[in-house]
Amino acid sequence: MLLHLDASARRHASFSRKLSSVYAETWRAAHPDARYVYRDLAAHPVPHIGEAWTELCDHILEHEITDISRYREAARTPAQQAAWAVVEPLLDEVVAAEVILIGTPMYNYSIPSALKAWLDQITFPKMSLEGRSFVVTSARGGAYGPGTPREPYDHQERYLRDFFKGHFRVADVTFIHAELVNARLDPALAHLREQHEQSLAAALKEAAQ
Repeated sequence: MLLHLDASARRHASFSRKLSSVYAETWRAAHPDARYVYRDLAAHPVPHIGEAWTELCDHILEHEITDISRYREAARTPAQQAAWAVVEPLLDEVVAAEVILIGTPMYNYSIPSALKAWLDQITFPKMSLEGRSFVVTSARGGAYGPGTPREPYDHQERYLRDFFKGHFRVADVTFIHAELVNARLDPALAHLREQHEQSLAAALKEAAQ
């Protein structure tokens, strides 16, 4: 199964959405009999975690529950059961997936709050999603690749890579970036428009492969 998420607040003219769409189309063509689930985190945001969620988390940690199928045991009060009702369908989708595809822009050097809210809802202590792959298609206003002046400000790829490995024990992560998107609009970056076009073309090619 492919779980496909988009997090960009832009419904149109979103490069992260375009890249994730290309990847999804390619994957589905190669796996015509596989399930496909799409979730638009911007159009239909999941709620931020609340106190009842923290109680679920505390119970799972205290009782050393590492089997994801047993997490529901932590929902004992009505508030906890309501919190679990939010978590359960999101987590079921992740567990069922072989590949989790995330289309996300870089916002303020990091990720959209809609994506962070989703990550918070599905993440519990000492859990493992080993055997799955993550693919992140990304659009960034500037250039943040290795050796660029803004590389130290990249808290998007570094955060997600660390998150997937640290929380989920997943190191099979692919990032596909379209860089310098702001060169399309910002007069101060107009001289970098060609570099942006090259980056976008390379990202679309990689997503299609």
